[in-house]
Amino acid sequence: MKIVEASFLTSAQSINDSPSPDMAEVAFLGRSNVGKSSLLNTLTNRKGLAKSSSTPGKTQLINYFDIKFKTKSEELPYLFARFVDLPGFGYAKVSKGLKKDWNKNLTGYLEQRPCLQVFVHLLDARHPHLEIDKNVDEFLEVIKRGDQKIIHAFTKIDKLKQNDLAKLKRAYPEGIFISNLKKRGMIDLQNAITEHLFGNQIF
Repeated sequence: MKIVEASFLTSAQSINDSPSPDMAEVAFLGRSNVGKSSLLNTLTNRKGLAKSSSTPGKTQLINYFDIKFKTKSEELPYLFARFVDLPGFGYAKVSKGLKKDWNKNLTGYLEQRPCLQVFVHLLDARHPHLEIDKNVDEFLEVIKRGDQKIIHAFTKIDKLKQNDLAKLKRAYPEGIFISNLKKRGMIDLQNAITEHLFGNQIF
């Protein structure tokens, strides 16, 4: 199975103006500047799909993308899902009022979106133990429904020494280890997503 089409659908400020929850969704979340936009572009093989900003924290909208997967089945040649690019969290330079609304909209989406099936929590491989990421993990574990899955994807592994990467893999045996630069880990990430979304329908 592979992604054959990826297209921008819409942006929303909150769950209230989000598209109809008629399709399984995969939410990508992480600290500002963790490489989320680059990962989405590499994963979907679309260079300009997710817009990255030179100013961390600038993106404050929930961005929705329609994703089309090609299977090897003649009976069910295509499967569909929606990727959701969430605003980066933990950026200190936005105003307190904006940050409050921003966090409220993020948690509202994460807690209340009925079609949300997968959380992809992106972590910088060089800083895997930050307090803010621990807090996010604890929050996701509390709100996670039985039909949802949390995937930990460690970005920027090309910046690690091999022994440090080996330690990280031992510490997180179920983690997925990503290098946008070298396109490493993308198949692993896609497989983890599609196995949960489609189960035995993977061909």
